[in-house]
Amino acid sequence: MKFLLDESAEFRLAAFLQQHGHYVKAIAHDYPSGLPDRQVLAIAKNEQRILITNDRDFGELIFRQRMPHAGVILFRLRDQSLATKMTWLSHILNQYSDRLDRFLVVTARGIRIRE
Repeated sequence: MKFLLDESAEFRLAAFLQQHGHYVKAIAHDYPSGLPDRQVLAIAKNEQRILITNDRDFGELIFRQRMPHAGVILFRLRDQSLATKMTWLSHILNQYSDRLDRFLVVTARGIRIRE
């Protein structure tokens, strides 16, 4: 699978995903930093990458402004540690790999999938 890490996401997730055989690019590493959210979402869609972010503004772009996407994983966790995010990503990749083209919201309570 192909992923795009938003600037708000933990960049060290790239190594974790790559170790599991995924292709990862990141804003501020493979693309200029400070790109507007619209442009980040367009890059992810054009390259068919699942966007990983902590920024809920992407929900606004997708659900209110109807911007197309290739899938989003939005972390809304109080515990933003790398270990916690890696645990959730492992769970998502094992249990939800057939639904990564949707908008997944990860909270301490679990995962919500929005169509």
